[in-house]
Amino acid sequence: MFQNVEMAPADPILGLNEQFKADRRPEKVNLIVGVYQDESGQIPKLKCVAEAEKRLMVDLKSNYLPIDGDAQYASLAAQLMLGPDDVRLNQGRVVEVQTPGGTGGLRVVADVLARTKTVKTIWHSDPTWANHVGIFNGAGIQTKKYAYLNAAGIGLDFDAMVEAIKLIPAGDAVLLHGCCHNPTGVDPSPEQWVEIVDVMKQRQLLPIVDCAYQGFGQGITLDAYACRLISQSIDEAIIIQSFSKNFSLYNQRVGAVLVLTCDADSTDRVRSQVKSCIRVNYSNPPQFGAGLVRIVLGDTELRSQWQTEVDQMRQRIATLRQQFSAQLAAKCSQDFSHIATQCGMFSFSGLTKDQVNRLKDEFAIYFVGNGRMNVAGLTTTTMEKTTDAIAAVVS
Repeated sequence: MFQNVEMAPADPILGLNEQFKADRRPEKVNLIVGVYQDESGQIPKLKCVAEAEKRLMVDLKSNYLPIDGDAQYASLAAQLMLGPDDVRLNQGRVVEVQTPGGTGGLRVVADVLARTKTVKTIWHSDPTWANHVGIFNGAGIQTKKYAYLNAAGIGLDFDAMVEAIKLIPAGDAVLLHGCCHNPTGVDPSPEQWVEIVDVMKQRQLLPIVDCAYQGFGQGITLDAYACRLISQSIDEAIIIQSFSKNFSLYNQRVGAVLVLTCDADSTDRVRSQVKSCIRVNYSNPPQFGAGLVRIVLGDTELRSQWQTEVDQMRQRIATLRQQFSAQLAAKCSQDFSHIATQCGMFSFSGLTKDQVNRLKDEFAIYFVGNGRMNVAGLTTTTMEKTTDAIAAVVS
């Protein structure tokens, strides 16, 4: 029965990462996959997480979690994103659900929207994370693009973005990146967010906010600005969280979905649909990673330590951006100053597909084909090699 099955196309990011792993050149540099690395090129284990592991192992249970996961974890995740004083949280107008990572959360959202026929079309930024379209299309929801980048491909075309959103039919959904836009590293300013949210409210659009990098942009609280503004301004919205990056828990798949509703009755009905979709998908989520996050966020001392460790990671990324931009300025005539002003792990470098291919083929330096790079994948050693190679391919 499988003899005529066609080969599926390789994932544009993970497929390229497989090429990198197969590359035998010893000096190869991986700037593809979105993982934070320290100066030694390793994924760090946070000290607060190490302490949480000791505590969790004492009380680890073997039973299944509920369908919607660890309730205390989900509540703490919601408070982290919306703020502990959020009116919705106090009125029971938020469905808080643990999911297996941000990707699992997105799929849960897609399934719920498709099953309930809430929206027919979800509009996403051009460009967006490569997996967004596949997740929503896979659930049977149509996706369309709205304008985002300027003509140079390195900054926000805010006017075009707003005008595009104004043309979206009422009742459709708009997919937004809460902070640290992936793949571009280009975010709206707080003032621009106010206008974006106001337009969505006027147009009666459903905001769906993917927030996978809280703390890596401007700080844990500032990176929640768009989500908190939406909660305060719009009756209904959806937020998807991930703790892969800011807890360095990439292989534990720790995420959450928050559905913001207009009343408690809607909250109960939406929760029932969310649980129903989860049950026929993965039944219930794993407990270990969520347990670690719950312990850290629920303990004053560990939470303070976590905030310090996130600040250190964010500051290192910002320093890498400044150094990378400065080295390129000294080595080539092409302007790469935008790399220093973008935020988060990722950057649209401005390199062409041909230049990216040359970097891979001639220098064993791997970017995504559209020029996206993971700035957090650089070290002092690899930065020198990478900037020398970029200077060679752009000259």
